[in-house]
Amino acid sequence: MIVLLLAVPLVGAGILSRATGRLAGTVHGLTTACTLVIGLVVATVGVRGRVDTALDGFLRVDALAAWMIAVIVVVGALAATEAPRYALHDERRLYPLLHLMIFSMLLAVSTDDVGAMWVAVEGTTLASVFLVNFERTRASLEAAYKYLLICSVGIAIAFAGTVLVYYAEMVRQQTLAVHAPSALRWTTLVALAPALPSRVLEVAFVCLVVGYGTKAGLAPMHTWLPDAHSEAPAPVSALMSGVLLSVGVYAIARFKPIIDAAGGSGFAGRILLALGLLSLAVAAVFLWAPDNYKRMLAYSSVEHIGLVCLGLGFGGALGVAGALLHVANHGLAKSALFLLAGRIRAAYGTVELARVRGLLTALPFTGRAFVVALIALLGLPPFGLFTSEVMIVAAGIEQGHAWIAGATLVLLVLAFGGLLRAVHAMTLGAAPEVGAARGSWVTALPIVAALALLVLTGVAWPPGLGAALALAAQAVTR
Repeated sequence: MIVLLLAVPLVGAGILSRATGRLAGTVHGLTTACTLVIGLVVATVGVRGRVDTALDGFLRVDALAAWMIAVIVVVGALAATEAPRYALHDERRLYPLLHLMIFSMLLAVSTDDVGAMWVAVEGTTLASVFLVNFERTRASLEAAYKYLLICSVGIAIAFAGTVLVYYAEMVRQQTLAVHAPSALRWTTLVALAPALPSRVLEVAFVCLVVGYGTKAGLAPMHTWLPDAHSEAPAPVSALMSGVLLSVGVYAIARFKPIIDAAGGSGFAGRILLALGLLSLAVAAVFLWAPDNYKRMLAYSSVEHIGLVCLGLGFGGALGVAGALLHVANHGLAKSALFLLAGRIRAAYGTVELARVRGLLTALPFTGRAFVVALIALLGLPPFGLFTSEVMIVAAGIEQGHAWIAGATLVLLVLAFGGLLRAVHAMTLGAAPEVGAARGSWVTALPIVAALALLVLTGVAWPPGLGAALALAAQAVTR
């Protein structure tokens, strides 16, 4: 099933590179549906505590990988439902690259090989950079180059960190005169971690956080993110913000228990807390007076990825579980918002916030859904982001970081105020004539489903959700 999960989007991308017209739409829909179903089956097995492997252990899905797979396929399906709106311009580029992005992300979280994960993360960049420049404007070309250069430098630094981890392991094996097969497997590294040289691993972790943190959009490595997210088509922005950033955090989370076992939990936690707090501060400043609503959503991603890092930095079962739940909640809320932002742009013909007025009157469903999704993103009940944010802040107090938890709340309030001002300006006022079709109830279903899931994780957890989070958190807290 793991092999099939990876094969479906890869084969689908290959077929879509040649298909056109109705055939392309059919193959795109079938690929999306099959990836979603198979991904949820694989994830359901994983979050129940069963570890599945394939290809002699090269592929391995434990509870943490299963959690990420579920988020990727659900957000990927949401983005794919909106893709036909944009495929009319260049379907032979949009469809295959979209599924290549999903394939690369799935490979990154389902492989037990550290090197393969690095290649897969770089693959997400190569697949998405052409989609950032999908509209072929000067601004989109500049954003694509900026994205490619900054993320390529980041992934090169992550490669240096990976090499240092391998060096530390080789030194230890030579000292003990033993040879461990599959040296760059997560399972091997975790088993050998207590015996590895802590200083080398600490330097490696700094490189890994800078490298994968660039991909995750952590400040100060976030500078590519607002441009790329604002210029990419809405489905691509939804994928990049909803799950691509989280894949970078996943890589950091996988290395954290290795560093903790080698030299104690303080070093990795301090770095994550510092970068998480910095990301919140940077986002709060830029969210206070945004001039572009897609860039506003992009800076909100910096804020929420910072929150995820704070949860990982606080540590403990509560902090890590809160971070993982926040990954899922943010993926649902942000993907829905970017898809709605694409519809707003199509109607108003602009991404300038000052030129969008009377949204509730001009686009009744889109405007109301945008407000509801933004309320969810602000972390208000009854939505799931309220639950995950409370878990993260409570973990900070529980772990003795009360002042960081307090600073987090202050920065969240500042970001809250900025976003609230923006949505107030967009929704009220005289509505202009808009030029986009309002769509049917079928096009509303994916957005409604995403918001319903957010209510579900905020009000009444589905059976097994708590146990799944606990099992996934164990992969980081062991």
